[in-house]
Amino acid sequence: MARHLITSALPYINGIKHLGNMVGSMLPADVYSRYLRQRGHDVLYICATDEHGTPAELAAKERGLAVDEFCAQAHDAQKAVYDGFALAFDYFGRSSSAENRDITQHFARKLNENGFIEERAIRQVYSPADGRFLPDRYVEGTCPHCGYDKARGDQCENCTRVLDPTDLIDPRSAISGSTDLEVRETKHLFLLQSKLQHEVEQWVARHEDDWPQLASSIARKWLNEGLHDRAITRDLDWGVPVPADTWPELAAEGKVFYVWFDAPIEYIGATKEWADQDPANRDWKSWWYDVDTDVRYTEFMAKDNVPFHTVMFPATELGVREPWKKVDFVKAFNWLTYYGGKFSTSQKRGVFTDQALDILPADYWRYFLISNAPESDDASFTWEHFTATVNKDLADTLGNFVNRVLSFSRKRFGDDVPAGGEPGEAEAKLGEEIARLLAEYETQMEALQFRKAAAALRALWSAGNSYLEEKAPWLEIKTDKDGAALTLRTAMNLIHLYAVVSEPLIPATARAMRAAFTLADDTASWVSADEARALSTVPAGTPFTVPPVLFAKLTDEDLETYKERFGGEPA
Repeated sequence: MARHLITSALPYINGIKHLGNMVGSMLPADVYSRYLRQRGHDVLYICATDEHGTPAELAAKERGLAVDEFCAQAHDAQKAVYDGFALAFDYFGRSSSAENRDITQHFARKLNENGFIEERAIRQVYSPADGRFLPDRYVEGTCPHCGYDKARGDQCENCTRVLDPTDLIDPRSAISGSTDLEVRETKHLFLLQSKLQHEVEQWVARHEDDWPQLASSIARKWLNEGLHDRAITRDLDWGVPVPADTWPELAAEGKVFYVWFDAPIEYIGATKEWADQDPANRDWKSWWYDVDTDVRYTEFMAKDNVPFHTVMFPATELGVREPWKKVDFVKAFNWLTYYGGKFSTSQKRGVFTDQALDILPADYWRYFLISNAPESDDASFTWEHFTATVNKDLADTLGNFVNRVLSFSRKRFGDDVPAGGEPGEAEAKLGEEIARLLAEYETQMEALQFRKAAAALRALWSAGNSYLEEKAPWLEIKTDKDGAALTLRTAMNLIHLYAVVSEPLIPATARAMRAAFTLADDTASWVSADEARALSTVPAGTPFTVPPVLFAKLTDEDLETYKERFGGEPA
């Protein structure tokens, strides 16, 4: 059984992320990690804050803080939100760590030894008003490809094309806003990706048929356009410094590595951080070095991150000429929009993750986001859709089932699971249906098809409701008390089954359902097909309690309040 290494795209340090960021990387990675752990796999889920580059410096400047102080505070604030969403990272690190610095510098030295780094004089934007060269993100302007007027000097977030600052039309300083910009000569290190193109093409060709079309098509597009040598250093005060033992002149000038050079290396760096934090952890290299047949590596990211993880970082790993683990499967996501438009802090449009937790518990959001994950196309968040999903799936299909089964049984039979009756045709039919749906759920989870997995889970919940409506114990008890006891006992076993298999999506609710039953040896991590057919894990005589309402219905008043606070349909 292979070990599973899982990473999700590193969230930038400059602010709390919106729901699209959550569903495009960290949440599905968490769901998959939880599922694999329940199935008995050895899993390591690693993530970290991406703390270098212009966003960190600009955000710190706006806050009036030193950049290291800002990053420390922002890391803790982001981690608190992710804890609130019950993201079960094995370790959530920081790209500014000493571990990442050391490994990044090691990679750079090796690339240089192998002839894949070259020092070049280039002409770069200089701002007299700011008294400094402006790194890519310090330059803003109009994208020459799509006309977006807020494009940054490294990438246009509208069309996702990678840019250089000198490509921009009507450029301006992101620090002072000055348009009095000059182009001066300076020296930087370049990663010679052009020399690695053939190797990257061969590597991608071995994997792309297994990847989702979104990931493989983006990788192929980049390769077809040709890999260009790319500057991997910047003029910044904050970042992984160029090592003085290899490039003394550039180090003396204060050059640091480009954030997109060191950020993917932080997956490795954070694993070393994890190991350094606790000596009991496995040696970190056992997950990353010379482990191609022992570890299956899955990455989760939104489509704008795909080129860096399927082309640029693999080129770096190949150029190092050391056996570092490369990704096996790239799970890429499209955008989650807000009523078809972008989430925007400045325009107060859309829900950000800390605000989401202020409104409702995490499981409401986890289920909705996974069941509507933007896998094949962009998906639009609307409050109408959110409200309908919560009310129908969570409150009615699952929550109401649990409440009415346990409440009715306690009212008519007391506080123990009722005895009586023998399973018959209806129970056999139900068992087969549950086993079939459970197999479908497992298939979709293992294929990382999250919307389909959520649909299979919802079908499992619906099967319990159909059984309950067919048997109608509230009528059955009038003529066949033992029959009603059997129906309720079967339904209680469904509740326990739901608790076990729903845990990847709604962990807090799963714990509440499981805790309803006082089972002495309730250590099962999953449900086998035979157990699903038998539905006898919770025997007669087991004490139980009725949990509080699992999911509260959202009202029309709630809907209007949310739309007013966060913005509704665009005008």
